Amino acid sequence: MRRPLIAANWKMHLGRAEEALALVRRLRPALSALDSVDVAICPPFTVLASLAEVLRNSPIGLGAQTMHWAESGAHTGDVSPAMLAGLCDYAILGHSERRASAGPGASDEAINRKVLAAVEHGLTPIVCVGESAAQREAGETHGFVSRQVAAALQGVDPAAARRIVLAYEPIWAIGSGRAATPAEANRTIGITVRGAVADSLGEGAAELTRILYGGSVDADNITDFMHMPDIDGALVGGASLSPDFADLAKAAAAACDPNR
Repeated sequence: MRRPLIAANWKMHLGRAEEALALVRRLRPALSALDSVDVAICPPFTVLASLAEVLRNSPIGLGAQTMHWAESGAHTGDVSPAMLAGLCDYAILGHSERRASAGPGASDEAINRKVLAAVEHGLTPIVCVGESAAQREAGETHGFVSRQVAAALQGVDPAAARRIVLAYEPIWAIGSGRAATPAEANRTIGITVRGAVADSLGEGAAELTRILYGGSVDADNITDFMHMPDIDGALVGGASLSPDFADLAKAAAAACDPNR
């Protein structure tokens, strides 16, 4: 059975140690008490080390928002998987905001190299895929997202499927306040995303791979998403930037608690 994951993507917010630590110290007691979901926080690079200290010996995971594929080299401004190993548990790769602004470093080939490097260094990649509004309206969602998944998983050992997370984030829903309906998201995740994993790594691997939904997820709609059979959690943006994130995570945990 796939264990759900609720991952907070802080983006370019809360990048000063004092504000990041203040929020995490408020969140830690509630998030640490959840036993039916995994929780991760992905802050800016500037506070990773500080949060690693305060989250030490807690069940809350820590993740980076991107990384380079190389272990070292002349890559000014980049952070390598070797630098993150031992500090982080996760690395978000291929977020649409990165794909749109990072040029060749965010191509499908580059993201695949990052996925392979993350797995090699013991990190869990959270690989983002998703279509634009224009692609959706043109009926291109299935083909486009399938190709993104296939490209990201090129050369991945099927045995590593349990260590890879995919996040379906339709670009038209990110930060817009307009989420996909739970049924719509579940259909795309089940047929398109999980189907592409099956084509790349096999049916067994597809059943093990956790696939999240992201795009205007909040405490009001998370329960409906968590009730969908192919949605294994959420990648949360704006709703993760305040103490109310604990309420969202609690609602997600309650929705998938087998004892309820």
